Amino acid sequence: MKRSCRRGILPLLALFFLLPSLHSCSNPSRVGREFSPERVGRRVIENLLARPDLMIYSTPEAHGIHYAEVCAGFGAVQLAGALKDTALLERLAQRYDVERTGTIPNSANHVDVNVYGILPLELYRAGMGEAFREQGLRYADGQWKDPLPDGTTRQARYWIDDIWMFSSLQVQAYRVTGNPEYLHRTAKVVTAYLEKLQQPNGLFYHGPEGPFFWGRGNGWVASGLAVLLAELPQSDPHYNTILAGYRSMMTALLHYQGEDGLWGQLIDEPGSFRETSGSAMFGYAMQVGVKKGLLPVRPYRKAVERAWKGLCQYLEENGDLREVCVGTGQSTDINYYLSRPRITGDLHGQAPLLWFACSLLTP
Repeated sequence: MKRSCRRGILPLLALFFLLPSLHSCSNPSRVGREFSPERVGRRVIENLLARPDLMIYSTPEAHGIHYAEVCAGFGAVQLAGALKDTALLERLAQRYDVERTGTIPNSANHVDVNVYGILPLELYRAGMGEAFREQGLRYADGQWKDPLPDGTTRQARYWIDDIWMFSSLQVQAYRVTGNPEYLHRTAKVVTAYLEKLQQPNGLFYHGPEGPFFWGRGNGWVASGLAVLLAELPQSDPHYNTILAGYRSMMTALLHYQGEDGLWGQLIDEPGSFRETSGSAMFGYAMQVGVKKGLLPVRPYRKAVERAWKGLCQYLEENGDLREVCVGTGQSTDINYYLSRPRITGDLHGQAPLLWFACSLLTP
């Protein structure tokens, strides 16, 4: 009798101790106190502020703060604003007040340096001063200063990264001014990108010389589409095309999400390593879609939870995210992608982790 009672009690005790963890997993913001979006976000922001130098982008054609630094700063300001942490915002404003001080000139002639405008515009939205508004709008307006005959920007080069670079900047300008033209012109160019680059399975090749579904490249697309659709009115003539492209992509990503919640370096290649920067972007894009009603809660809320939990397993105590693929050009050799070095703490990974954390904190 005693032995049978023990057999009945042990499973109940196991269930009793398991229930809190199951409950915490029902919401990404409750996946343990250590990995709450606020704690993770603050840790990553402090990591960013501790870096003595800004990351610089410099080529023969363009020069400015590197887009990875810009995107990390943008996420940090968004998160600090959501937390209403004025002291943290002031520290971030001091780090990125480079235009007024003239310390880092920006050529403002290329999609990868014009995206800098998202950062001062977010600082303005956070209450850090009118000067930041003027700075940011110069980059957004300059992007369409001399458009092509069809109305698209001359900075369009039909690389998949551009969908984020255009969308984030022009959406920020819309948020600051309320002028819908920023959205309409972006929708037009993004539609052209979808028509040229999206494949039948919903994903995007890295490029004409890279016929593979590279994770982070697709992450820029997913994030850019989500950000644009979050603001684009349904009356826009391109809305339905962009929404269909976004949903097709999300369906494919749902299919390829790993048991650990993450995605591979090559999304559809089972043997590729888990890559965190693209995974953070996918989780973020899904979370925005769920919040804005672009995606159904089921099954995407669960996918978001799994992505957040999976990413947190790769976070160091000092706020560095591990397993971030280095910068990657196009190649026709699949082994080139599968053997790319991975590094820890690269801003290509820190940035989307901050976006993701903020999206989990805000309504």
